[in-house]
Amino acid sequence: MSLDPTTLSAFVITPLLIFAARLLDVSLGTIRIMMLARGRRTIAPLLGFVEILVWLLAIRQVFQHLDNWAAFFAYAAGFASGTAVGMWIEDKLAIGVVAVRIITSERADEMIEMLRSSDYGATSFNGTGQDGDVQLIFTIIKRREIDRVTEIVRQNNPRAFVTVSDVRSSSEGFFPQTGRFRLGGKPFPGFSRKGK
Repeated sequence: MSLDPTTLSAFVITPLLIFAARLLDVSLGTIRIMMLARGRRTIAPLLGFVEILVWLLAIRQVFQHLDNWAAFFAYAAGFASGTAVGMWIEDKLAIGVVAVRIITSERADEMIEMLRSSDYGATSFNGTGQDGDVQLIFTIIKRREIDRVTEIVRQNNPRAFVTVSDVRSSSEGFFPQTGRFRLGGKPFPGFSRKGK
């Protein structure tokens, strides 16, 4: 049984357009927020412009079809899908710098040496935890290096407590890649990889 053009437009084409628009604008919104958090002040407003323009097109279609349940479903499904896609894109882009904090009650000399031999700066000092003495290790790395650094930690101390948090800006550090570190298209003064 074939659908007549009016039904096809109302329950298939229009909902698909609404879904696609919401998928796009929510994905852009997630990336825009990520860019703001990373200090990308040029690209964030441009993304915001496109995001709101696409959203207006989507919401216009919804208000033109207030009696169409498929339009409401497509709007909600597009929002959910856009959130998932935005998170996936953020993970793949891996933009920015993070601080990794490692706390261990075991000796960490070998782990620190492995981090440093991989050109990651590692600052360590002793502390006291609930159950006794601990060693704390801090390193600032590019976001895309998180898996590599945590693998080094797990190889040496699987029970270490590891936290990762965003860093908006930094200066003077060690990074595996040669050349000056860039964020927002501008190199930080003095943020070149140092020799050992």
